[in-house]
Amino acid sequence: MRVQQVILKTDDDWGTLEALRAMDPDGVLVFGSVSWFEHGGLHSALRERFPRARLLGCSTAGEISREGVSSGACVITALKFDATRLQCITLPVPRMEDSFPAGQGLGRALAAPDLQAVLVYGPGVAINGSALVAGLTQGLGRAVPITGGLAGDDGAFVRTWVLGDEGVSDRNAVALGLYGSRLLLGHGSYGGWLPFGPARRVTRVQGNVLQELDGEPALTIYKRYLGDHAKDLPASGLLFPFLMEEADTGGRGLIRTILGVDEVSGSLILAGEVPQGAQLKLMQASTDRLIDGAEHAAEAALALAPPADVLAILVSCVGRRLVMGSRVDDEVEAVGDVLGARPVLTGFYSNGEICPLGEEGPCHLHNQTMTITTMGEALEI
Repeated sequence: MRVQQVILKTDDDWGTLEALRAMDPDGVLVFGSVSWFEHGGLHSALRERFPRARLLGCSTAGEISREGVSSGACVITALKFDATRLQCITLPVPRMEDSFPAGQGLGRALAAPDLQAVLVYGPGVAINGSALVAGLTQGLGRAVPITGGLAGDDGAFVRTWVLGDEGVSDRNAVALGLYGSRLLLGHGSYGGWLPFGPARRVTRVQGNVLQELDGEPALTIYKRYLGDHAKDLPASGLLFPFLMEEADTGGRGLIRTILGVDEVSGSLILAGEVPQGAQLKLMQASTDRLIDGAEHAAEAALALAPPADVLAILVSCVGRRLVMGSRVDDEVEAVGDVLGARPVLTGFYSNGEICPLGEEGPCHLHNQTMTITTMGEALEI
């Protein structure tokens, strides 16, 4: 497997793609700021240069490469496999309630005995990310590692974009299947946030719309904890996510981010579902703890597939970037230190991260985590 990367910073940089074109890549990963998707022409420019390649990617809240974290750029990474076959499927997600069937359709289209892994990217707003993942898992029909994330728009939570073979859309989800016995895949996910305050029971919820905690409107309780930060909702919600524990998380718990608020109903709109009766705690973090979490995620990915890792896809939450501020490059550097100089780093800051929980656990939508997917191919025997 070979990997090459270029970083577009202005419209004058398109010529740098010629170095990738010479590879005749099988797949091209594209992570860029919203402006690269809004202005049109991105898909046609890529298809002209890479007529045979599978295309996938999304808009970001910050782009990740070996150079660190950028804003306003477009990171394009070309992949050339020796023995791995790729299939890319795009399906619309017109409404939030379509998230599960869209995921199910993606899974059914990709399912095959030699399927080894799936990369998936979906819209970052007006979507139930956990339902998308659940549908994809059910559609595949068996345990296959699924990693990816939900597109970003610099923390605005207004309009995000996804790129697939068919083009660019703000309402599509795209999934890439990787097939063949020589694929080597590692993955890891870790947060670094600390819970505080008492646990609150979910007493009324509809999917990912949290209506009541302990019998009170969820927004009322949330504002009470946030104090002065409440005036900046929903943006300030990125700094204070919820910890949710479920039976299949091995006690580690999942993190849920607030994507929006409904002042009329007193509800919180979360990035993923929470079940009725679940216990939620508020969380907060320091920069040092988040960097430690990124290191743990890299160590977990490396433990699963240490040989032949030539690509690392990093998906980190926009909330982490807000907390770390000017030190955001430190978590990418920490990952690079763990993985070593060999892998090409790519990825983005997201509105949600998708990764299995633990070495063999089920795939989940995560929030406020650093998730890492390492990829390579075993040598032919």
